[in-house]
Amino acid sequence: MIVFKINPLISLTQDELYNCLSNFKSLGKDFVIGTRNSIKTFEIKNEVLNVKSFRIPNLINKIAYKYFRKSKARRSFEFANILLENNIGTPKPIAYFEQFDRIGLKESYYICHHIQADLTYRELVQSDYPDHVTILRQFTKFSFDLHEKGIEFLDHSPGNTLIKKVAEGNYDFYLVDLNRMNFHQIMPFELRMKNLSRLTPKKEMVAIMSEEYARLSQKSAKEVFEKMWYYTNEFQEKYHRKRRLKKRFLFWK
Repeated sequence: MIVFKINPLISLTQDELYNCLSNFKSLGKDFVIGTRNSIKTFEIKNEVLNVKSFRIPNLINKIAYKYFRKSKARRSFEFANILLENNIGTPKPIAYFEQFDRIGLKESYYICHHIQADLTYRELVQSDYPDHVTILRQFTKFSFDLHEKGIEFLDHSPGNTLIKKVAEGNYDFYLVDLNRMNFHQIMPFELRMKNLSRLTPKKEMVAIMSEEYARLSQKSAKEVFEKMWYYTNEFQEKYHRKRRLKKRFLFWK
């Protein structure tokens, strides 16, 4: 069984899109080639597309994605539409594709427009990027708006926000890797702070973000910084503990 859902607002045909999928391994330009998922870019009618191929799931997930939960490709497509409906930046969703065998989900793809970004949030962490304080404050406003609309982006991490300069001192932000989100009527303060904990281990960056978030939320800068820094440290400790355990396991293995 095949499910191929296409955004009705785009001009590309199903055959044109399917050609990208059926020739994914041999055509397109490598963009992100990971151990689990891969992304390639394709150009059709002067439009550049990102095509993300998700890893074939294990037996349990094959069954789960067929009967109990939506695939990552489908969630990416649907969540992208929700973001755009809420005026939150993300590459325009084009389609998702699912192929099922008799057991469950086999292949799945998510297709969206390619954003030619100037940087990701990661560059702000790894270097003294020009205008980084301005970008960081505008990114904090972007994240605050996300929270005000009750959107909890569970993969709010350094590589998942694309940043594009649109004018001097003015930047747009686009979320990617969208398959994990929660939606709330009201997003509590503690959850908001925890949602920002994966972005940077640098105290000076957290200080700027917390100052801007406090201004926007009309809370005290001290309260926001303490909570944001607490959850940042908590995440960093868990992250490094996990890495140490993995290294020990590989050593003994």
